[in-house]
Amino acid sequence: MTDTGTIEDGSATEPGSDIPRTLPVLLLTNQVAFPMSVLPVRVTAKTDIQVIDDALMSSRFVALLTRKTGESETRTIDGAYEIGSASRILQMQRVSDGTVNVVIQALHRFKVAGVEQREPYTIVRVTLLDDSKEDNESLAPLATAVKMQMSRLIALSPDIPDAASNVLDNIDDPGFLADLVAANLNIAVDEKQKLLAMTDRKKRLERLAFLLAREVEMMELSDKIRKDVRSSIDKSQREYFLRQQLKAIRQELGESDDARPEVEEYRKNIEALGLKEEVKKEALRELNRLSQMSEASAEYHVIASYLDWIVELPWNISTQDTLDTQHAEEVLNEDHYGLEKVKRRIVEYLAVRKLKPDAAGPILCFVGPPGVGKTSLGQSIARALGRLFVRMSLGGMRDEAEIRGHRKTYVGALPGRIIQNIRKAGSNNPVFMLDEIDKLGSDFRGDPSSALLEVLDPAQNDTFSDLYLNVPFDLSRVMFIATANVLDTIPWALRDRMEIIEIPGYTLEEKLHIAKRYLVPRQLNAHGLQGKRLKFTATALRLLINGYTREAGVRNLEREIANVCRGCARAFAEGRRKPIVIDEDKLPQFLGNQKVFRDVAERTRIPGVATGLAWTATGGDILFIEATRMPGKGSLVLTGQLGDVMKESAQAVLSYIRTNAAALGIDAAIFAESDIHIHVPAGAVPKDGPSAGVTILSAVTSLLTGKAVKNGLAMTGEITLRGLVLPVGGIKEKVLAASRAGIKEVILPERCRNDLVDVPESARKKLKIHFVKHMNEVLHIAMGLTVHGEANGKRPAASARHKPTKRAQSRT
Repeated sequence: MTDTGTIEDGSATEPGSDIPRTLPVLLLTNQVAFPMSVLPVRVTAKTDIQVIDDALMSSRFVALLTRKTGESETRTIDGAYEIGSASRILQMQRVSDGTVNVVIQALHRFKVAGVEQREPYTIVRVTLLDDSKEDNESLAPLATAVKMQMSRLIALSPDIPDAASNVLDNIDDPGFLADLVAANLNIAVDEKQKLLAMTDRKKRLERLAFLLAREVEMMELSDKIRKDVRSSIDKSQREYFLRQQLKAIRQELGESDDARPEVEEYRKNIEALGLKEEVKKEALRELNRLSQMSEASAEYHVIASYLDWIVELPWNISTQDTLDTQHAEEVLNEDHYGLEKVKRRIVEYLAVRKLKPDAAGPILCFVGPPGVGKTSLGQSIARALGRLFVRMSLGGMRDEAEIRGHRKTYVGALPGRIIQNIRKAGSNNPVFMLDEIDKLGSDFRGDPSSALLEVLDPAQNDTFSDLYLNVPFDLSRVMFIATANVLDTIPWALRDRMEIIEIPGYTLEEKLHIAKRYLVPRQLNAHGLQGKRLKFTATALRLLINGYTREAGVRNLEREIANVCRGCARAFAEGRRKPIVIDEDKLPQFLGNQKVFRDVAERTRIPGVATGLAWTATGGDILFIEATRMPGKGSLVLTGQLGDVMKESAQAVLSYIRTNAAALGIDAAIFAESDIHIHVPAGAVPKDGPSAGVTILSAVTSLLTGKAVKNGLAMTGEITLRGLVLPVGGIKEKVLAASRAGIKEVILPERCRNDLVDVPESARKKLKIHFVKHMNEVLHIAMGLTVHGEANGKRPAASARHKPTKRAQSRT
């Protein structure tokens, strides 16, 4: 059942609370409500649900009356006892099937004094009944006897926790003790009702002591019988004896064990599967065990469930691959724009399968920022190959049993999700997507990434053994495709088993093409705007991409297109007939003001600011590094949530500049008289890594020389104390980020030249790329700075008035 709503009363109610003298009636079946007891009640009748609803809207009080024995179907108080409990509703919970679960606390005995209303439900006048006023001391011996008998009953009963005895010891009121014991005693309803009707505490305790003595005697006798039986025959002997009897009975009837229809059905299915000898032997062994068991046995259902899994798995069922490479290429191009490396790899696999039909399936890993189409690409590959597609999300998985399953001896055991998805696919060669493999976790339950080593190893996965099945299953024909945003969090042993294919972020032109060809038609269809009812101009889509999103993929772009479509759908729903053309002037009507601004020129206009390039899990991005100085004692202040590596880069920058102050034309006295503060916005985002070294040095040098860094210039690279520029990673993502942000020129380390091969040609054409080996070249390009004299033994870079040195010449 599904909970649809819960109402709770947090207030505690004492017996002396102001209880109304007219109360709506709620009838109980086989339950008696004693004062101060709390009862869970399931309410199914509509009139009773109305009682609950009306009570919750007023005082929350109801009158609980118990139906007489044999009157379980009565809906009136004529078939109920006249003594009940005035009670308060503590909690109400509605269930999706229309019923209501309530928790009610009984507060005070009452007697029905008259009926005030009979329709739509009964309301009665009540007279509250108080307990007799005997002195508690006079009742102490009776109360002690009841406590001792109840403690004995608790010790004999396996259903009552031993801690219940401690509760009894802490009760001083004899009347409350009697009510509590009576409420929890397993006796007939009419006996409980007699106890409820007794207001004389002494008589109530005496009657309770008699009933407890009878219950204790019965429990002791039952316990003695159980011990005698257990000592004479243990479980294994009993099962053997019963099986032998069952076998003899079947022989007398002329029946064999094989005559059981379900056993014959399993045997027929196992024979038809064409299993390997090892698997078939294990399946038939379990089937023979099943044939000797009674259907009432718990283990019978465990083995039957195991055999169900065996016969339902696609051991030898495969889909026929479509080996037409031209068709596959057409399907991939139809579903995705770009991604040439991935498409080429799939077509190559088809070519190999055409020449060698028994070739093992490849194990690929698509790595790229969110929203670039990694998951949907797996579906397209399945369609191109003519295979079935299954997807398993690994994000947050921490239990190794999710991969390998549990042994079938555990209660509720199942195979792991690998085998579950293979059965769901219905073939032994689907395209199996392992989504978010970089987000696997581990804890005391094991390491799922270690379990995946066997799954993703072509040399082992043909004999993958799930703990539940305990027989090998061939996964070598499955085409596994993993997806990840980053490689760093994937264990090296697991990464080594996969073929890594990096999927970069999209350029502006690629996003524009994707929006026109895929995103806009899909959203028009999703919002019922097919035909020529809505059209986006190219300028509007460009503004959407540049002014409302900043991402490597197209997920947010599609979300913004959907926002526009919803606004237009509303207009058509309200009666508009004329088609709508969305241009750049109409976008703010649906999306509000522009959200993303390119402020590179504004922020680098003054000295002390430089633009860097950063790599993130969602693709590349640009960042600004700001430097300022103030009177002080030569301290270096770093802010912006910088990691240790980035802090060390800043310290290396300051050391380099101080060492080469004369060559850079900086007064050395500045360092003794000033503090330098370096800040990297945004301050709430953690940052780390060595690649900001050249940017920090440019910003600080710009500050101390008073020369602003060139507008539209971004840079990345690690520096040494000698001023060398070392290579860094993430070049492809960083260059694409520069292209998206409107950067015109980029400075990269010379040794990163080969990394540009993977950058789309459209992005490279927009940028003037400088490859450098030394910081002198960076300063010359960034600020036109002429280095006077020697800087750490390095020959001075060319002056801003002359042509740059050969090594600093740009490559477009």
